Amino acid sequence: MSPEPTLPTPAPTAQPLSIARRPLDVEDYLDIARRHKSWIFAPTFAGLVISVTAAFLWPDTYVSEARIRVVPPQVPERYVASNVNTEMTERVMAMAQTILSRARLADLINSHGLYPRERKRMPLEDVIEEMRKSIQISPVYPLNDAGGGRGSSVAFRIEFAYENRYQAQRVVQELVTRFINESITGRASQSVMTTEFLRDKLAEAKKELDVIEGRLTAYKMRYAGRLPDQLQSNLQQLNALQTQLNAVSTSMSRVGQEKLLLETQLKSLKDQWQALGAAVERPVEAAAKSERLAQLERQILTFETQLSGLKEQYKDTHPDVRRAESQLAVLRRQRDALIAEEEQQRKLAQAQPVRREPQQPSREVRALEAEIKRLEVLIKTKDMDMEQLVKEQARLNDLIRQFQQRIEATPESEREYINLVRDYNLAKQRYDDLSFKSSQSEIATDLENRKQGETLELLDPASLPTTPTRPKRVRIVGAGLCLGLLLGVSLAGFREVKDTSLKNLKDVRAYTNLPILGSIPLLESDLLVRRRRRLVWLAWSTGCLLGLLLMIGSVYYYYTKSG
Repeated sequence: MSPEPTLPTPAPTAQPLSIARRPLDVEDYLDIARRHKSWIFAPTFAGLVISVTAAFLWPDTYVSEARIRVVPPQVPERYVASNVNTEMTERVMAMAQTILSRARLADLINSHGLYPRERKRMPLEDVIEEMRKSIQISPVYPLNDAGGGRGSSVAFRIEFAYENRYQAQRVVQELVTRFINESITGRASQSVMTTEFLRDKLAEAKKELDVIEGRLTAYKMRYAGRLPDQLQSNLQQLNALQTQLNAVSTSMSRVGQEKLLLETQLKSLKDQWQALGAAVERPVEAAAKSERLAQLERQILTFETQLSGLKEQYKDTHPDVRRAESQLAVLRRQRDALIAEEEQQRKLAQAQPVRREPQQPSREVRALEAEIKRLEVLIKTKDMDMEQLVKEQARLNDLIRQFQQRIEATPESEREYINLVRDYNLAKQRYDDLSFKSSQSEIATDLENRKQGETLELLDPASLPTTPTRPKRVRIVGAGLCLGLLLGVSLAGFREVKDTSLKNLKDVRAYTNLPILGSIPLLESDLLVRRRRRLVWLAWSTGCLLGLLLMIGSVYYYYTKSG
């Protein structure tokens, strides 16, 4: 064996030396590996044994999966709106919470005999939680929507991981069946609940509408014809009646003027008929006075008509009424003065001697008599027309008074009527809205009962896995071997760093700077060397044999159990 030189021990009084290590080369690394080969190989072999044993004792886990897809409604939504507004992704996740509940998972575990070892050493709650972790429900997105936008999923994947592939397949089949049934019953029950809710709300709205309608009807009956919304209609009718009254007043004035003209003509004819023989000294002046008197009569009649109309509209103290009365009084005084003047002239004419003209021919007298009769008939006709107009005026005045009373008697509780009308309109709108929604909900419920709404359909049945998903034994063995080798190399490096002895002639030359004349090998007893080698070989043989037995046993156990 080569000698193992050591650094010279410093004197007790000397200070410790700090010498930097020389750089290592390839030969040095090989020498380190040779010296610490046992520390490198032992962890590597231990890592291999542990990883192989763990990989083959770890039970296989098979993943069975199935796919269900969303079938859109058979009737387009623009014709029948659905009662279920949530997205299918949200509803599937909600159904998953129900299906993966404690009671249903416990029923699956008991019915299929799952997790027998775990149930012996763990409480049922932990076993259920373990099974819940083994079930995966995830949406499958279309190829053109890899980002997974909201509502874009058209299918869902259901997976279950278990050590027995046949039981994994049966569990997935059971889950798919439960999802499809839960989708049908859930949508139907939700639609029925929505329909019943809307029906109840519709009944409540109908009762509320009937109550408000009864209150509004009673109010209208109590204030019939005097309602606030009838005010405009009453004003319009009042204006129409006043217009008719003005027209009647105008007609009365016209008839009065015509009658006055006829009476004037009749009086003139009678005077001619009675005084055919009287002298006619001042015929022009008498005719002018008669014409002026007729004009005054017409004006008086016109003002009387206007005054009667004003009194119907205003009180006696109104300025227009007073002004009309004063003007009428002036005209009457002028008429009375003119009549008195004509009477005085007539008396003077009678007092003077009359010069009779020769008697008129009888033909002229007959013509005057016929004209007088005609005028009398026309005057009677005008009297009848005036009587009808007076009656019509009285009727219109009565109607005007009635409408004025209605307008003045408009109830002060107008706010109450406005509130009643507003409440009625709101209740009517709410009733119509609920009626429409209830009808649509009933149609949607009938659609769900016929199973023509949005449903789930089996796309891919539960698969029977042929190869286990985990564990990945090759990866586990490789990782264990690499970790063991890394640990051995780390231990060898640590020991080499802690060892400060001189290993070879390179170290002696580098650290002592002394010329090397020769080296004396380390002499040991052959018996001790052989004994040490035998102990090392025995230890290595035992360790390798035990490691091989462990690996062979785990492999045998795995294939025996699988078979």
